[in-house]
Amino acid sequence: MKKTRVRFAPSPTGPLHLGGLRTALYNYLLAQKYKGDFILRIEDTDQKRFVPGAEEYILKSLNWCGLTPDESPYHGGKYGPYRQSERRSIYKPYFRHLVKEGHAYYAFDTAEMLDKKRKVFESQGNTFSYNAQTRLQMDNSLSLTAQEVTSRLEKGDQYVIRFKTPADNQILEMYDEIRGEIKINTATLDDKVLVKSDGMPTYHLANIVDDHLMEITHVIRGEEWLPSLPLHWLLYEAMGWKMPYFAHLPLILKPEGGGKLSKRDGDRLGFPIFPLQWKDPQSGVLNRGYREVGYFPEAFINMLALLGWNPGGEQEIFSLKELIDLFSLDRVGKSGARFSKEKAQWFNQQYLQKKPLTELIRLFQQELKKYKVNNSTQRYNRKVVESVRDRASFVHDLWEKAYYFFMPPLQYDPKAFKKAWHKESFYILKNLTADLSKWEDFNACILKKHLRDFAATQDLSFGKLIQSLRLALVGDLQGNDIFFIMEMLGQKETIKRIEQLIQRAPQ
Repeated sequence: MKKTRVRFAPSPTGPLHLGGLRTALYNYLLAQKYKGDFILRIEDTDQKRFVPGAEEYILKSLNWCGLTPDESPYHGGKYGPYRQSERRSIYKPYFRHLVKEGHAYYAFDTAEMLDKKRKVFESQGNTFSYNAQTRLQMDNSLSLTAQEVTSRLEKGDQYVIRFKTPADNQILEMYDEIRGEIKINTATLDDKVLVKSDGMPTYHLANIVDDHLMEITHVIRGEEWLPSLPLHWLLYEAMGWKMPYFAHLPLILKPEGGGKLSKRDGDRLGFPIFPLQWKDPQSGVLNRGYREVGYFPEAFINMLALLGWNPGGEQEIFSLKELIDLFSLDRVGKSGARFSKEKAQWFNQQYLQKKPLTELIRLFQQELKKYKVNNSTQRYNRKVVESVRDRASFVHDLWEKAYYFFMPPLQYDPKAFKKAWHKESFYILKNLTADLSKWEDFNACILKKHLRDFAATQDLSFGKLIQSLRLALVGDLQGNDIFFIMEMLGQKETIKRIEQLIQRAPQ
């Protein structure tokens, strides 16, 4: 049986989109499942749209996700080069063969001629298409004599090479591993350009030749390439090559549905579209990636795998090995999959909860360094992380839910202040600090009893007392168990923070 070989073939025209990375993931999973090869090929035939840094970004994104190619411009391999721009000379025999066998032809039409023909059609209420019905009216090797064609080529006239679509109303029967049988009338197709005027092949020709020469067995790509399938199918037939298995993945949709997920949707709803941070080399605009937001790569991959693929059953958390073992193209849906920011965060939360405590503490300590906190002990950090991890989705959440363990409030939340501070608060807290200084045992359980006794002797509402105390220690009415906070802060720091509030609050 032939070895499974798949390729991820992005163009370096910008950062890698969420959908593009999912395409890479599905290719990788299939290759790993059947002990095959996962190839990264850079399709850079469109030099006008080339963006500096995009190719390096693609590789870094794959590496972050753990999708290491077996062959690529960086890993080598016997089927290279792995950049199409470096394979230019390879394509010549193939497009010459197509012309010689009558499957393609030279077209000398200038941009002005094409524009003029287009306007004539539009004036008649029609849409111009360069196809079997119009090509004999155009300036090409089908409408010219062989002598005229030779003369034009010898003179160095500019030309492109177009594919000659079958003229009869042929029903082309194709098969897609996800969508099943697909039929199309060749009369609806136009004669696509295979080689541009600069001599570079277009995507259509280059990727067919490359897939054949690299012995690709499965072409797994996005739904947007489905309209190109008839041409690619016809090219395989014209070359007399064995067809690979084709699979066109469904779109990743906006959260509300109704269209492909775009960068604008991410900007509008506040989530990344790219795996890693991307700085546009022209505008300088910085776009955050999933890594920078705080996602674990394994959580990101798990979330991405289930956007369009359904393994069956209720399980949602899968290791990469489990994804590899379970993956199959027949479980990929035809319909688009809606992206959910909340679901993505849920996946990260699940992975955070599963992290060993020692690893979480290490990650949390990196977070502490950002805030210049370097005087806490490992034991102290452990207690803090244990107390807040259940409410965190990201490592930075640990800080946001535990900052008050490391620094006093810099300000007090206005709504919390209005709710917790009343005219008696000043005197209550004054009396409380006097009592606190006498309490030798600052254990959470003992503190709770002491505070209840204090509230009773002062004829206070215990709830209101705790609110004022929480405002002093946290700066808000949120946070951990107040008695645990006091125990962690200790007597001296607790009194200091209460006194800080007394000084800042109006009497």
